[in-house]
Amino acid sequence: MADILRTLSQFAIARSAIREVHLIETSEALKTAQKDVLEPADKPRTWTTHWLDSLDDLPPDNEKFTIIVAHEFFDALPFHLIQKCDDGWREVLLTSGPDQSSKTVLRADPSAPPSAPRILESTGARFHRVLAPAPSAVSNLLGGSSKRFAALPVGTQLEVSPSAFKIARRVGELLAGDPAAPRAVPGCALVVDYGGEKSFSNSFRAFKDHKIVDVFHRPGECDLTTNVDFAYLKEALSDLATPHGPIPQATFLERMGLALRVEALKKAAADDQRRADIERAAKRLTDRTGMGSQYQVLGVTGAKHAEGELTPEQRWPFVQA
Repeated sequence: MADILRTLSQFAIARSAIREVHLIETSEALKTAQKDVLEPADKPRTWTTHWLDSLDDLPPDNEKFTIIVAHEFFDALPFHLIQKCDDGWREVLLTSGPDQSSKTVLRADPSAPPSAPRILESTGARFHRVLAPAPSAVSNLLGGSSKRFAALPVGTQLEVSPSAFKIARRVGELLAGDPAAPRAVPGCALVVDYGGEKSFSNSFRAFKDHKIVDVFHRPGECDLTTNVDFAYLKEALSDLATPHGPIPQATFLERMGLALRVEALKKAAADDQRRADIERAAKRLTDRTGMGSQYQVLGVTGAKHAEGELTPEQRWPFVQA
């Protein structure tokens, strides 16, 4: 956000147009860290910065243009893991037990009653995945929450985030505004995250000290993430606003002029080492075997009730190659 505000402030019209900055943050420690960075920037500016616990706390404003940026936001939301069975969708739950010395697949106890959960796998930690003994209202609701899921074969597992659907829906509401209002101003959004325009079954992972570790390793101390199903986000908001993309991060940055920006930074660099660091960092962002394709960028415009379709220039960089 500091980078965004600093960039916009270089343009007089943009700087004078900013009225409020809202950050969605539930951690008190991170709120304090963000205030240390952002509040000094408020003093010579025309805007004020606010912290909210939820996007629901931000009311729509039909007379202001709202810009929403969600960078590595949706991948951190809670999700349900469900599995398609002959009798419907069942949840994959967690149970606890003795630590295992190594990763092993555990079979169900033949003496256990049919209603007992079936252990799917032990990871070596004291937490283990188990398959619920029967479908539930939650699992069937999530399994039916997208038409795409109906054709999946028995045995398929799905990572489904109702929180992501709800928040994406709220994004659509904020951008659309009230079409009946005489001065309704649609907004726009940019979503940047790991994932793709498809569902995922086994993307849940944990990071500790910049390394991937077992998801049950030191709970509460690791960064947990799942890939974002961008198709699911689009389904949540497409009747309210217009989604564009997603496109790979590499394509987005290249179309937005990354090469020109890199050359300008290299010219201003103090020495060859700094110039090499800049070029190396840019290549990492656009590496199509890594971050350049793993990150996807989704654009959203609140133009459902606007007259006419957007031109290619208005949709840029979200256009067909």
